[in-house]
Amino acid sequence: MMQTELLIASKQPINSYWLKSVKGNQWLILSVLLIILFLLLIFLAAPLVAIIGQIYTEDRINSSGWVAIVSYLSSLSLLRSLGNSLFVSTLVTLIVIPLAFTFAYALTRSCMRFKGIMRSITLLPLLAPSLLAAISLIYWFGNQGIAKSFWQLLGFESIYGASGIVLAECFAIFPHVLMILVTSLSLADGRLYEAADAMGTSTLRKFFTVTLPSAKYGVISASLVSFTLVMTDFGVPKIVGGDFDVLATDIFRLIIGQQDFQQGAVVALLLLLPALLTFVVDYFIRRKQTASLSARAVTLVVKPKRSFDIAMSIYCVVICSLVLAMFFMAVYASFVSFWPYNLNLSLLNYQSALIDSELGGAIINSLILALGTTIIGTTLVFLGAYMLEKTKGFDALRPLIRLLVMLPMAVPGLVLGLGYIFFFNAPSNPLNGLYQTMILLIMCTVIHFYTTSHMTMVTALKAIDWEFEAVSASLKVPFYKTMWRVTLPICLPSLLDISRYFFINAMTTISAVIFLYSPETQLASVAILNLDDAGDMGGATAMAVMITVISIVVTGAYLLLGKFVNKRTQRWRNS
Repeated sequence: MMQTELLIASKQPINSYWLKSVKGNQWLILSVLLIILFLLLIFLAAPLVAIIGQIYTEDRINSSGWVAIVSYLSSLSLLRSLGNSLFVSTLVTLIVIPLAFTFAYALTRSCMRFKGIMRSITLLPLLAPSLLAAISLIYWFGNQGIAKSFWQLLGFESIYGASGIVLAECFAIFPHVLMILVTSLSLADGRLYEAADAMGTSTLRKFFTVTLPSAKYGVISASLVSFTLVMTDFGVPKIVGGDFDVLATDIFRLIIGQQDFQQGAVVALLLLLPALLTFVVDYFIRRKQTASLSARAVTLVVKPKRSFDIAMSIYCVVICSLVLAMFFMAVYASFVSFWPYNLNLSLLNYQSALIDSELGGAIINSLILALGTTIIGTTLVFLGAYMLEKTKGFDALRPLIRLLVMLPMAVPGLVLGLGYIFFFNAPSNPLNGLYQTMILLIMCTVIHFYTTSHMTMVTALKAIDWEFEAVSASLKVPFYKTMWRVTLPICLPSLLDISRYFFINAMTTISAVIFLYSPETQLASVAILNLDDAGDMGGATAMAVMITVISIVVTGAYLLLGKFVNKRTQRWRNS
């Protein structure tokens, strides 16, 4: 009945009705926009401003502002850490991009079997803390690792240092890069390949003249993402970095070890620069990429080639085997009684982590954080995106909100967490009571992962015709009823993806929350670091495995729920 009325009303003039309806609901639209703006200002803009303000506060040697910046920039320790960060970030990018591109090429341009299974295996690192890769490497190639001699045979003295960081980061970054490259290669125009085949172009020449040029924006974007993620990662260098200092570990040492907040703020700004640069470059790349797509493009039909398909299958099996080797080594080691002296399987490590170290509460805290982030984050993202895309009025507010919702993508977690210390821990701040509370951890995590979720939601909303809102307004139906009855059911699949994204990242994140927890709000991901620092590697491994298992179970539950929602949504559309 509702749909029939909408179709009939769509043939009538709607401008006057629309304006009248909007005026009647202006207060509600304004209220939601102001709430979103207030939260972004308090939990994003203010902490970033506090970092800049910290630089201009006099420290114990009475230096402030540019004096502090210049003095730190001229120090050998900074230059060494900066050089190390640039080195490992560049090297990981140079290694991961060819490996991931070949894997993506196999998934999109070959007819090999079991593509879905292989793709799923490569997504395993997304469900685990980045610390899992570093811990697994220690069991493989550490001082008491089972393959230590092989690692030394390759010319490396120890897994601790640059080599360990690079290898662990390759494992952790691979799925992020792969997703971008698969998307890029999936957008191929089949007409170009048909023309090349008609002219008798060789396979190698087609790759360099057709495939690479069409995927160049994806390769550049993936390279920038890889470089930034490695540059700002904290967990892996903390576990296997040894004496190889990077900017991320410098911040941790300055803030936690030396209580030098001014110098920590300077390093935070340095860490923010490559992320901002990456964000700006990626923004212009995406604009160019969108403009280069043709509306007349046809889907590329991949034809079987036995030798090529076999070669791609072998390559993908090797990559998946390496991923599984990293993952299952951590699982196996978590059940070993006492590595490497007592290899009998037991639950001693889990007992050590959950009972002896009394970290069962850390798992509960992580679940509370994940659930809170999922509920609050998904709600804010949906309401914010809906108000920006499906309502009108208050044009002065909208550009500012759009700018703020895109900013978290360019802010590393360590920088955001450090800003929260300076802002919320200030005695003069009336919000000081939020410091080290679970609600602050939740809001920090929501803001940290807000941009990707917002972009996903905006994409889903843009696919819905504006006529729904216009016709509803002509019928004098409040916009919130249309949102609840029409827009929300259509967007449920996207909302599920967003909520799963929030949950998994909240379970595995460490960089943004490392500065913000208290003994009562300690998280499982942070507990891994603390157990490792205490020398309890088995307990740290068990904790990492538990986080991963929870993420896998929740992902499976989301897949089942997604199938149910898709059926209901499709039935609603066809009714």
